[in-house]
Amino acid sequence: MKHIITVQHTQSVHHTNGMVGSWTDWDLTAHGRAQAERIGSNLYDELSGRDVVLYASDLKRARQTAEAIAKHLGVEPILRRELRERNLGKCCGESVQWLREHIECPEKTVDDRLFSDAESRRDAWNRLLPFFEEVMVGGDETVIIVSHGDLLSIWNAMFLGLPVESFERVDIHGPAGGVSHMFVYDDGKRRIRSISDMSYML
Repeated sequence: MKHIITVQHTQSVHHTNGMVGSWTDWDLTAHGRAQAERIGSNLYDELSGRDVVLYASDLKRARQTAEAIAKHLGVEPILRRELRERNLGKCCGESVQWLREHIECPEKTVDDRLFSDAESRRDAWNRLLPFFEEVMVGGDETVIIVSHGDLLSIWNAMFLGLPVESFERVDIHGPAGGVSHMFVYDDGKRRIRSISDMSYML
């Protein structure tokens, strides 16, 4: 049985200053660092004695979350660009208000791009898919993945076997610091035990 734990990075500076996250490389806030420490401590209580592999986006806010968790588990994060948040192009470095006022193409389908140099949902899906398949067929039994809201919503859909076009009707998106537990059984059946559990920050 494979146990996959996804963690959405904790509170970042862009959550407090009204700026776009995306590929802008924000640090965690002091509060976010404390949240990540608590997640690491609680995961240690659950996973102590297990061999754990921890992957993380290489953007600072995810990397810093992963480093806090890894310290408790005695592992080193493996940084993967595939786990970066969706690239929103020219609005990176701008405010959320600027984004709203300058959108070039409202997202109605998974192929629409907010800006000409941005990723569509399908682009981000295709970027994540090889990593998803790598984890799913790999031999590691306990895997932690620290990433971002939009990318983890894509992971959730992939895990459930939904097509990328499902985002035109539904989304499975959690808050910062949410921890999800997913299992792949020996017969291939997949089960999500919990999604975006916020109690790990308590």
